[in-house]
Amino acid sequence: MTLHYGALLLDELHDVAVAAAREAAAFALEGRRDGVAVAQTKSSATDIVTEMDRRTEALLVDRILTARPDDGILGEEGADHVGETGIRWVLDPIDGTVNYLYGLPSWAVSVAAEIDGVAVVGVVAAPALSETYVAVLGRGAHLHEPGGVRRLAVNDPVALESALVATGFGYRVERRTAQGRVAAAVIPRVRDIRRGGACSVDLCSLAAGRVDAYYERGPRAWDLAAGGLIAREAGARVEGLRGAPAGEDLIIASGVSLFGALHDLLASLNADTDLG
Repeated sequence: MTLHYGALLLDELHDVAVAAAREAAAFALEGRRDGVAVAQTKSSATDIVTEMDRRTEALLVDRILTARPDDGILGEEGADHVGETGIRWVLDPIDGTVNYLYGLPSWAVSVAAEIDGVAVVGVVAAPALSETYVAVLGRGAHLHEPGGVRRLAVNDPVALESALVATGFGYRVERRTAQGRVAAAVIPRVRDIRRGGACSVDLCSLAAGRVDAYYERGPRAWDLAAGGLIAREAGARVEGLRGAPAGEDLIIASGVSLFGALHDLLASLNADTDLG
């Protein structure tokens, strides 16, 4: 599959993505030291946007379009540039904005490059953790940290009752209520649950073997694009329910051996709906 896209193109996209994500991550980290102001709310009072979200996205767009002016852009904070190359960059300038606001370390800059809708490069830079996760389609996933670089692999095999499962919650009351019901039913069936607060970081934690699975209803394209590729390249199965692609309805990600049991449990709980 990588041969279809060409090694030189993938190398170029990788280099642009890594450079842009790292610069944006350093910029956001420095901005955090100066204090954070909430610029607006979106779907609810708890769904916030900071001024640094906007400024970080603007930096990403500038760097990417300077390097590749004919590509498309989709950003969480409104960047929407129609390209001419079949390549689209999917950006989350600060995934985990509430963590960022409170000074918690689990937040990241997420940058993915897609060709004809397929993610081929993903970078998740988590500067407060001193970690950058990188994946190229067909080349595996790697974690860059102060001690060096290591190739990532999900935990597999893992039984459902032994699984440490990450999840997240939405911002609207009805969705949180439904997600709480699902989580309450999942907890007795697994080892434990973790809630990190940033989809991209959760997917990278799965890739790094720090959790065994991740599921959530609500993540959007910019939450999933880079982290989903990183998890897949580390050996994860990343899908929705009943063969649907991972998306806003639901994402389930785990090693192959665990996926079926977790999928069936979540299907029995109607985890892809907001029903009470």
